[in-house]
Parts: sequence; C-alpha cells; structure tokens
Amino acid sequence: MSISEDDVEKFLDGNPTFAKQYFEKKLRTDSWDSNESEILFELIQDMQESINMEKVVFKTLRRIRSLIHADRCSLFMYRQRNGTPELATRLFNIQEGSTLEECLVSPDCEIVYPLDIGIVGYVAQTKKTMNIKDVSECAQFSPFVDELTDYTTKSILATPILNGKDLVAVILAINKLNGPYFTSSDETLFLKYLNFASLNLKIYHLSYLHNCETRRGQVLLWSANKVFEELTDIERQFHKAFYTVRAYLNCDRYSVGLLDMTKQKEFFDLWPVLLGEVPPYSGPRTPDGREIVFYKVIDYILHGKEDIKVIPNPTPDHWALVTGLPTYVAESGFICNIMNAAADEMFNFQEGPLDESGWTIKNVLSMPIVNKKEEIVGVVTFYNRKDGKPFDEQDETLMESLTQFLGWSVLNTDTYDKMNKLENRKDIAQDMVLYHVKCDKDEIQEILPTREKLGKEPSECEEEELASILKEELPGPTKFEIYEFRFSDFDCTELELVKCGIQMYYELGVVKKFQIPQEVLVRFVYSVSKGYRKITYHNWRHGFNVAQTMFTLLMTGKLKRYYTDLEALAMVTAALCHDIDHRGTNNLYQMKSQNPLAKLHGSSILERHHLEFGKFLLSEESLNICQNLNRRQHEHVIHLMEIAIIATDLALYFKKRTMFQKIVDESKTYDSMTAWTEYLSLETTKKEVVMAMMMTACDLSAITKPWEVQSKVALLVAAEFWEQGDLEISVLQQQPIPMMDRRKAAELPKLQVGFIDFVCTFVYKEFSRFHEEIQPMLDGLLNNRNEWKTRADEYDAKMKALEEEKKKEEEKLAAKKDGITCNGGTAPASKTCSIL
Repeated sequence: MSISEDDVEKFLDGNPTFAKQYFEKKLRTDSWDSNESEILFELIQDMQESINMEKVVFKTLRRIRSLIHADRCSLFMYRQRNGTPELATRLFNIQEGSTLEECLVSPDCEIVYPLDIGIVGYVAQTKKTMNIKDVSECAQFSPFVDELTDYTTKSILATPILNGKDLVAVILAINKLNGPYFTSSDETLFLKYLNFASLNLKIYHLSYLHNCETRRGQVLLWSANKVFEELTDIERQFHKAFYTVRAYLNCDRYSVGLLDMTKQKEFFDLWPVLLGEVPPYSGPRTPDGREIVFYKVIDYILHGKEDIKVIPNPTPDHWALVTGLPTYVAESGFICNIMNAAADEMFNFQEGPLDESGWTIKNVLSMPIVNKKEEIVGVVTFYNRKDGKPFDEQDETLMESLTQFLGWSVLNTDTYDKMNKLENRKDIAQDMVLYHVKCDKDEIQEILPTREKLGKEPSECEEEELASILKEELPGPTKFEIYEFRFSDFDCTELELVKCGIQMYYELGVVKKFQIPQEVLVRFVYSVSKGYRKITYHNWRHGFNVAQTMFTLLMTGKLKRYYTDLEALAMVTAALCHDIDHRGTNNLYQMKSQNPLAKLHGSSILERHHLEFGKFLLSEESLNICQNLNRRQHEHVIHLMEIAIIATDLALYFKKRTMFQKIVDESKTYDSMTAWTEYLSLETTKKEVVMAMMMTACDLSAITKPWEVQSKVALLVAAEFWEQGDLEISVLQQQPIPMMDRRKAAELPKLQVGFIDFVCTFVYKEFSRFHEEIQPMLDGLLNNRNEWKTRADEYDAKMKALEEEKKKEEEKLAAKKDGITCNGGTAPASKTCSIL
C-alpha cells in the first residue's frame, strides 16, 4: 500500500504532538553536532587568545558548568610545602554570570586541603574520577567549606588532572541543577571538555617546572662563579653569591644569619661561669652542640629601592631574629615554609609594616646552610614570593640547592684558611730555623774580625776593607791542599773548613765577577755549616768534602773548561748544600717511618729537602750570594743546583751511567781537546749529564782517599748505617739489611768490596778515561779495593777455618753417639758386658 505526500501532510497536521516529538528526535543530533562544533571552536579560540592559565581554565569551566547543568565549578592546584602535599583553591565557585576576578582566589584567601581531608583530597590521593550522587552517604566528604561559605553540597563530580603520573590539579563540579545528581552522560561530557583545561594546565605545569629549573641552573651557575671568585672569606663569599642571584630568587626580601662556629670557649670566658658569676648558657644549640649565636645578619631588600644592610652582632630583638624562626631552623636543621605569617602561632612575626615603605611579612621560607661536615653555618630566610603565592616545593628545591651549594663551598674557604695557617706556620718555622742557622754578629767575627781590626761591624765596612781582612784570615789554597784529590779534613777544625769553603769561591774568581758581597759570602758559608746536623757521617765535614772534590774536579781535573764561571759557582754551591739538614737515615727509612718529608716529596725525598733548604738560605737577603745576578743568571743557578743536588740520589745514578759513558766515548772521537771543548761547552744537556755524574763522584769521593783516610771514613759511614739499623729494629720492628746490621759488622770489608765493584768503579774509571787528570781518584779507589779485599779474604779465611773446626767438632760428637771405639774399631755391642 502506497502513501502519498498529501496523506502524510494531513496526518501530521492532525497530530501536532506526534509531529513535534518526531522532528525533535530526528533533528537533535544535527543540532547538537552544530552546537558542539561552535563550543569547540570557541574553546580553541580562547586558548589561542590568552596564555594566562587561569583565564583559559575559567572560560572552559564556565562552559562545562552550563553543559552539564552544574551549579558551580572549582579548580584546586596541587603543591607541596615542607614536604607535605596539599591542594589550594585557585578558581573557586565559577557560576553563571561569574567573572574571572570574582573567582580567582588571592594567596591570602586560599582554602587549603591536605590530601587526607575531603573528596578533593581523596581524588588527589587515588588519582581517579569520583561521581558522588549524595555527599551525605560519602565517608570522604568534609563539610568545612560548606560551613565557611554557608552553602549546601549535595552531589559532586570531581576528577584529577595528571601530567604523566604527576598530579597537577583537581577540578570539581557541584550540585546538578536539573536533576538530583550527575549522570554518566554528564560525567562523559565533563571529562570530554576537561581535556582542554587539562591541556592548558599541563602546559602551565611544564612551563612552570622549566622556569624553575632554568632559575635553578642560573642560580647555581652564578653562585658558583662568585664562590670560586672569592675563596678567602666566608662572609664575602656568601654576600657575593646571594647578591648576584637575587633576580632569580623570586622574593621581595631575604636575610642571611651567620652563626658563630666556636665549639670550645676560651678559658677566660669560662671562668665567670665556673665561678658562679654568670649563669651557664641554657639556650638552644645547633645539632652539633654549639650555642646559637648569630654574629652577623645581612639583609637584602629587593622591593622598591634595592638595598643591603649588614648588621654585625645583631641583638635578639632585631626583626629578623625576634620571630624565633632562624633560631628554630639553626636548632632543628629543618626547612620551614610558612604560607601565612600573620596567622602563624609558633613564631612571632610582626603583623604591621617593618619600615616606612609599608612592607609586611606575608609568607616565609627559611632553611639552614649546611657545610660538608654537616655543621649548620648559617640560616637564610626568604620573605614574600613575588607573585603573592606561598613558596612551594619548587621554591624549596631551588633555595635548598643554593644553600647546599654555598654550604659545601665553605669547604673552599676552610681549606684556604687552613692553607693560610699552614703557610703562616711554615713562615714562622722558617724564621725559627733561620734564627738558629743563620750566622750571627758574633760568629761572623770569628772569620771577619772587623771589630778587632777596624772597630766597626762588617756592614759598616767597605768591600776593600773586608777583602783585606779576609786575605789575612783565610788559609789560602795551599795550607790545606784544597786543590788536591787526596785532601783530608781530619786535621782541620770545622771553622777552618768554613774558611776553606770561602777560599774556594775566591779561587774560582766568582766573588769579584758576580759582585758577591763578602760579608754575605761569609755569612752564607758559615750558615750552611750550621745547617748540617751533628750526626756521625752526613755532617758539615762531609758537605765540605763533597764541595772540595767538586772544586778539585773543576780546577785540577780540568773540567772547568766546559763550564762558565756562573755554572762553576752553582756547582760548588750545590755541593756545599747537597746534604744540609741530613737526618742520618736514608730515603727508604723516611718512607717506612712515614716521615712528613716522604709525604711532601714523592721521590728523591732527602735530596729535595736539601735542595729546598739551600734555596731557603739563598732567599734570605743577608745570605743570598746571588743577589747581584740578573734574573736570567739567577734562574740558571737555581736550575743547575736542582739538577746537581737531585743527582746525588743513587737511585738515579744507574739511569745516567749509560748517557755519561756515551759522552765519554764521543769525546774520544775528537782529534783535539780544543775542538771537543768548544763542542761540549755548547751542549747544555750533555753538560748537565756530566755535572750530575760529577756530583756522584764527589759524593762517593771518600772511597778514593788515601787508605788511612778511607778506612776511618768507612767506619763513620758504617756507624751511621748501623744507627739506622738499630732504629729499624726498635722503631719499625723490622730486620735491617746486612749493610745496616751492626751484628754483621765483621762483614764490612766484604760489603765495601761489593760497593766498590757495583757502584764506584764505573764512575772513576769513566772519569779517568774522560780526563786523565782525574786518574788519581781511580788509583786511590783501586788501592782501597785491594786493602778491603785483603781484609775480606782474611775474614773469609778465618770464617772458613772456624767452619772447618766446627765441622770436626760435630763429627766427633756424632761418633760418640754412634758407639765407643776400641783398638781402632767399634766395640762389640752386648747387653750384659763390654769388651775393652
């Protein structure tokens, strides 16, 4: 059956109610799609037009409110303070006709929810949407906001806004207007359009975090810049750092209270307490037990006109301290974040203006400055966040990073202070050493008797007058045979050796050439002699003997032809100082006994100490024989002294033997001494190698002296070694090597032969090959070897005889144990009798 258009028209005209319901049903979807598109367009347009988070979210919630027919909507922002999470109202009670200004909550009017209170807190905890149809049946509902606003909540639709797993905010809609509660379709619509608010809140949250991290990075960067710029004083360090980063701290004002770090009071401060005149301190203390005393407060004012106020020794009623907050933080070590200072009951914040500008305290963040030792060195307090909101978790993190960095940087100033003290102690110790070592006014008269001859002090005399006196007082070159390899100091007093040392400088021709003040020369050599300790072998006599041998190698051995006068001056001076302040023990003992010298010098321990001592004497103006050299000459002298003295370390001797041997071999390839001299004089490195080997030859020169001298010196050397061996047994609880064991003193000849063969022979054999003028040293060495060899052989023969005799005795004892002999044979064994 077909129906015409006229029939349909007549039916609809006759049934208007049916027609209305039918067309509403058919056209609703198209109408709604058109309306939704319009809403979406407007929301996107709102997001494009404004970067203000509150404005965009306000418009979004206002539209959502009308779509789901809610009475009102609110936005709660998530934050943390003092490590406690909470939700605070940002947009409150968005209703029909509300404006942004009406709904935007100022920081001092916030309603704050801990996460364990109310449906809002529960949603934040669970991070799940809740649709409460009847709040009276919900255990999580808290009516305190209704009581504050005189409102009755019936139904709630609430959802969290998340950025990944992090909570950003909670949005809720209250009371369905056209029904008893929000339906599932309302919930779907609510969540659907909240995507716009969620997106905006996430962008805001990420932007805020990025801004905080940027500020934090800038704070640490600039504070580090200032910390390493100022290492000398903690106050200046803190001040520079805090002032430089002020723009990144996002507050109106902050103050730094520096704590007294004294742990132990001076006795004169304790006496009044012990005598009962003053009551003992009963106030708060830091966690490490110090009395809390702020010795300085630095107040940084950033609002209005910037200013800095430094208050030394502030009184307890100073506005920054009277609240009790800095003292509490110093005592507990806690971070305190106070959102409403006026309402705080624990601390006494001033409610009125602090100054004529009308500035008042609104919110406060206070935290300790802790050093690497976990000691609280100060307290910094920040006042009033610039945007009026309370300080949050990000502010705490930023400020804590700054205070932690500054606290750790205290280590720099502490280290610098310790280094300063050590440097001062070193200077004092050097001054004390110099006082005892330096040749005084009376001692110099023993060599330079100007009082007796001229009636005045050496400093008052002309150089010609001093030269005249020294010409009379010095022994001259021949009296003690200072040009001879066979020189012996046994017939000289120590003072005569000092005079001989001075004489050598004149013989080298360096006194006049380099304008060495003669009083200074006398004082220097005399002071060097006093710098040697009164020990068995490595004393002033040994020091002079090495210098005399160096002088003899240069002059008699003709090695001076390769070196300038300045270099000869450096070499003799190095030889004089090469064992100054020797302790009678070797480098290995310094390391085993953990002597401070071993910690100061990694290698060639004693040699470096001798070098430093010599340089220390030369640094004193009244002893500086190099004072009239130019800078380049002075540096060259010090450089050669360093090489020469370090070269006396026998551990380095074996490294330079091959190099020296090659130089000697090379010298034999030249036809004339003149050509060789011209060549070697220009070869700086090869000259240094030769000089280093010369120092070894000088240091061991006692082994080349005539037998009557060498035998006595060898006993002195052995005695000093035995003394070290005794120390190793008594102090280190170790067995010494045979050379240092006095129980093996009889093996000295054998040890001497081994030392000559293994160490000494090469040196003097090569030098005699290098310059035939040095042959007497090799001859003396070989003669002494024969003497020691003879005694070693005698000792070996004696020991062999004793061994044979001991063996015979053992054989006799063994024979007695085996049986009794009879008529040349063994007696028969019997249990009852013996046949004799």
